[in-house]
Amino acid sequence: MSFEGFGPAGLHLLNTHTIIEENPTAYVIQGDFETAGLGAIFANVANRSETRGREVAGVPKPQVFDSETDRNGALQHLRVAYLPDGTPNGSVTPPPKEPVTPVSFNELAGTVDNLTAYFLLERQVARGGSCNLKVPVFDGRHRYDLQFSDAGQHELSPAKGQNFRGPTLACRMARREIGGFYVDKSHEEGASAGTIWYAQLMPGDLAVPVRMAMDTEIGNVALFLAALRGRGVDLKLME
Repeated sequence: MSFEGFGPAGLHLLNTHTIIEENPTAYVIQGDFETAGLGAIFANVANRSETRGREVAGVPKPQVFDSETDRNGALQHLRVAYLPDGTPNGSVTPPPKEPVTPVSFNELAGTVDNLTAYFLLERQVARGGSCNLKVPVFDGRHRYDLQFSDAGQHELSPAKGQNFRGPTLACRMARREIGGFYVDKSHEEGASAGTIWYAQLMPGDLAVPVRMAMDTEIGNVALFLAALRGRGVDLKLME
């Protein structure tokens, strides 16, 4: 999947891609994004992340997560290695130069990485479930909860150069920060809230995000699915 992100007045701000590989016993998810155009003026950010995991009774369980972010020339690598019982062992290199809120070991039980968190939601939606889902997340530094909730059925029409028309299920997302975030709130990171519109664009148990509206560190960004390939589907929705 590839997406194009736009800000106010239709300004191009962001490019992002996701690759998901699955078999009956394991999965791999790779994601990347980078600011573009005027987005790079507000914050020059590029990220590449990968999670590898296994399927346990049809439920994704991460084994290793790696994420590298270049934010305005400062490189940071996050890593989580999961013990056989699911306990996460996280690290951040180099450590943050400014104070961050603490993370307690007791708050790490049952957490997954952020790529697996959205994978769980996409599975639930595709299987006919609602968006209602709370996922505890730990990426090696940040500990937060992703709270998803239903925002209703929506019929979308073509917009912003995206040639998509059809029914979708809208899911709201809210991030509840627990630890690992900068004490100085002027250093916002990632997406704190938003809405995702999912559609069943391919066979199987994976709903596809067609559009997203996110509150991010570079402001409000609207993301549009530009291309999708897999499971016998090859769609190009934007030129």
